Amino acid sequence: MANHASAAKADRQSKKHRIRNRNAMSTLRTAVKAARAAIDDKATDAVNATKAAIAIIDKAVTKGLLKRNTASRYVSRLSVRGRE
Repeated sequence: MANHASAAKADRQSKKHRIRNRNAMSTLRTAVKAARAAIDDKATDAVNATKAAIAIIDKAVTKGLLKRNTASRYVSRLSVRGRE
């Protein structure tokens, strides 16, 4: 239990941020998984799924969810997978 008002507020904020970050990361992982599946199945919408996943990855970087190099690695691996 927080002993100060500022600590209580920080606790409330961290809970809110945790929920938001978990939802965003879940969305990101789902989009990447869908893009990988579309690429592997040689689906007609593989390009669109990949573009959507990359957009979500880029947005995660701007929100501070992912480091820039991690996002770059995800995008690179999706791109390479799409070219194979």
